Amino acid sequence: MKKINTPLKKEEIGRLKAGEELLLSGIIYTARDQAHKRLTRREKIPLNFKGQIIYYCGPAPKPKGKIMGSCGPTTSSRMDEFTPLLLKKGILAMIGKGRRSKAVIEAIKKYRAVYFLTYAGCGALLSKYIQKAAPVIYKDLGPEAIYKLEVRNFPVIVGVDTRGRSIYD
Repeated sequence: MKKINTPLKKEEIGRLKAGEELLLSGIIYTARDQAHKRLTRREKIPLNFKGQIIYYCGPAPKPKGKIMGSCGPTTSSRMDEFTPLLLKKGILAMIGKGRRSKAVIEAIKKYRAVYFLTYAGCGALLSKYIQKAAPVIYKDLGPEAIYKLEVRNFPVIVGVDTRGRSIYD
């Protein structure tokens, strides 16, 4: 399986193909509905997301002795209304589950980004790939705060590549 590191590079993700399985290492950021609403209401995003990945995830409270609780993907289409603006502001990839709208696929093509899928229903397993985790902004949102995660060999599948080819087609 191919390995890829963050921060992402446009040339590297430009070579990825829909359906390709990867192991992702580096920094990713979690963000769900409420964080997306706050991010897109502001002229300037309070974090430098250029070349970064947003993981549609709201982690569960961490059990004693663990880095993070269960952290499976949430349904990506709930973030579709916010995604084109965040891609315009520099996000290069998203991780989630499920189909994306035609508008999001067009934005992925326009900004040469990529949409990754990860395994739904496996949040406890996915937490094992997290090396470090800390909330960085919107801490008042609890599990919907934006967390900075350091991951190693986090399993993803290219759901929509930079050319707009989707595994759902």
